[in-house]
Amino acid sequence: MGVEKLLVLFLVLISIRYSEQLQSSQVQTLLRIQHLLNYPTALSSWSNETDFCKIEPSSTVTVVCYDENITQLHIIGRKGTSPLPRKFSIRSFLNALAKLPSLKVLRLVSLGLWGPLPDKLSRLSALEILDLSSNYFHSGIPEAVSSLTDLQTLVLDGNRLTGGIPDGLGSLSVLAVLSLKSNSLDGSLPDTLRDLNNLRVLSLSKNNFSGDVPDLSSLQNLQVLELEDNSFGPKFPQTGSKIESIALRNNKFTANIPEKVQSYYQLEHFDISSNNFMGPFPPSLLSLSSITYLNVAGNKLTGMLFEDNPCNTALDFVDLSGNLLTGSLPNCLLSSSRNRIVHFSNNCLATGDGTQHPFSFCRNEALAVGVLPQHQRQKHASKVILALIICGSITGGVILVCLTILIVKSFLAKKASAQNTPPRFISEDASSSYTSKLFTDPRFITQAMKLGALSLPSYRIFSLEELEAATNNFDTTTFMGEIPNGQMYRGQMRDGSYVTIRCQIMKRSNTRQNFMHHIELISKLRHQHLVSALGHCFQFYSDDSSVSRIFLVFEYVPNGTLRRWISDKHARRKLTWTQRIAAATGVAKGLQFLHNGIIPGLFSNNLKITDILVDQNLVAKISSYNLPVLSENIGKEYCQTFPVGYNQREKYEEKLDVYDFGVILLEIITGRPIKTKNDILLLRNQLQVSMTGNGVNVVDVAIRRSSCSSESLRTMVEMCCRCLYEDPVDRPSMEDLLWNLQFAAQVQDDYHSSDASPISPIQPSGQLVIQ
Repeated sequence: MGVEKLLVLFLVLISIRYSEQLQSSQVQTLLRIQHLLNYPTALSSWSNETDFCKIEPSSTVTVVCYDENITQLHIIGRKGTSPLPRKFSIRSFLNALAKLPSLKVLRLVSLGLWGPLPDKLSRLSALEILDLSSNYFHSGIPEAVSSLTDLQTLVLDGNRLTGGIPDGLGSLSVLAVLSLKSNSLDGSLPDTLRDLNNLRVLSLSKNNFSGDVPDLSSLQNLQVLELEDNSFGPKFPQTGSKIESIALRNNKFTANIPEKVQSYYQLEHFDISSNNFMGPFPPSLLSLSSITYLNVAGNKLTGMLFEDNPCNTALDFVDLSGNLLTGSLPNCLLSSSRNRIVHFSNNCLATGDGTQHPFSFCRNEALAVGVLPQHQRQKHASKVILALIICGSITGGVILVCLTILIVKSFLAKKASAQNTPPRFISEDASSSYTSKLFTDPRFITQAMKLGALSLPSYRIFSLEELEAATNNFDTTTFMGEIPNGQMYRGQMRDGSYVTIRCQIMKRSNTRQNFMHHIELISKLRHQHLVSALGHCFQFYSDDSSVSRIFLVFEYVPNGTLRRWISDKHARRKLTWTQRIAAATGVAKGLQFLHNGIIPGLFSNNLKITDILVDQNLVAKISSYNLPVLSENIGKEYCQTFPVGYNQREKYEEKLDVYDFGVILLEIITGRPIKTKNDILLLRNQLQVSMTGNGVNVVDVAIRRSSCSSESLRTMVEMCCRCLYEDPVDRPSMEDLLWNLQFAAQVQDDYHSSDASPISPIQPSGQLVIQ
């Protein structure tokens, strides 16, 4: 027995010694990196005595540890740092980095690193984020990058890389950000880019790429496409409907603007300037529901504008200059109600300010490039034929004179056109703001990126002592309610901020490692319309070290549930119709983030109106979602049979959430608490009947008495009824829902700005009116 005790003690000592050696090894690795970087000023404080895991993060240096392993290393030098000395070896540098096996985030920016990117990058196999921007790397991007299967963000901006993009990058199934701006890369883009199903940002500006862009319409998560200053063309790139920014400035595009662009309801930034786009300019671009920046300058776009063309009120910048537009400038662009920048010179608009060409100029130029409307081309052709017949009866000398005059006029017209080439009104960094989002926007970050967002503190691990202090040892006065397998408490942290703490009791035999994947997912739950996660804490059984309780810490939302503001009989105040649309839109955006904003998405959230909280600014936040860590089946495979026609579980489960959203929408519209399936069926049927002008008007009295647009209300009612269809196939998608909600909000805003009068019960004519 004594021998066994000695053996156990020996193993414990070996384990402790191994841990110390491991920690010491990583310290020596960091000091080796300091040496190889030629002792930069930012690392001047590093020494053998430095406790690297407790270094205060700064804008230049951040080291993050987890379980005594370094998981993040950020070193940011000064912009324009000179290359490191000739003795620097990128291979030796990577050999040192490979001794940090748990490294998930590596950012080495503006450090003077140089040399070709070696295949040894594949040794950093745990990497999720790699940023080597603003250095002096040259040659091509190695195929070895394709072996980093966990890579979610790759940023190599501002180097001297040449060659093309490796085909193998298409195999990085979780890659969300690919940014290769300001290099000398060339050739056409590989078709394998269309396989990056999770890609959200594709930024390739300021290179030498050419040819048509591959069809990216299958990339339904793509939000940012930056291709400025290349030689792409002639076809307009095809993208999915969730795109938020398209930047194509200074390429060789010559095609029309596709009609599909007019349905991009999330598009905020659209820059196609300095190309040769032809065909009609769609005025509806001015009124896209999310557009804030629109630049089509320096193309050959035609068409007529009218004074009553509408604009999105959020539109801050418009540049229409240097095209072939006619008609009148829309009044909404001339309004002084916003500090909006508008450029429109060198068209043929009736502005009377001397900045426009005569109408004939645009007509002739449009004819020259073959973009006149059909009826005008036919009319012009008839005139040409008649002229030829007349000229045929004239002597050859007169014909020669006429031809000479035409040639001279053509030469002078082209010269005048060249002299009138419009100035460029945008800066070189017009779309650079999206790059700054890569490490702050929750759509583009991973669990390893504990950088915080939305004015929230960074996600972190809390100690049990912190939580006990925040809740006065979990005193009953801080108790908020029961949850499945646990309790919920309100806590006040040392800085005075309030948090919500969910205490979940777990069954034995689950180690911390069993939960880490789920904790990583929870740490990504940071969004304006979610009650965001701030951190967690594990408590263990003393006998077998398995997890006994998990404490999940969330932001505290003080204003109660949405039901309290909609259907509570004792509510002092109810939300207006505009506020209800905003709340519904917020819930939809939160759901969309749960489905598509994180990897993997969260579906089947069993959402209820009591799960929607309202903050001090009346912003709706989803407080309950399908967290896998709360499941009884941790570590087990998920298995379920789905109806015919659904090849993917997510596609079916999305429609379950759409139904739950429809129930919430039903309560928002009717102002009546819905607690049973019968309540849903009864109110839905009454609402459908009232759409025809018959039956009882079940729209909330508070809405009927308020200033409410009939079209806005009708849109909301129709979407509510569609969400509640029995067959999930018939229910709308989240994208369809959001588009209609934003349309309803826009219509309501326009209604408020007009002198329209309040409305009465739904009439047979289809007009929703409220008495």
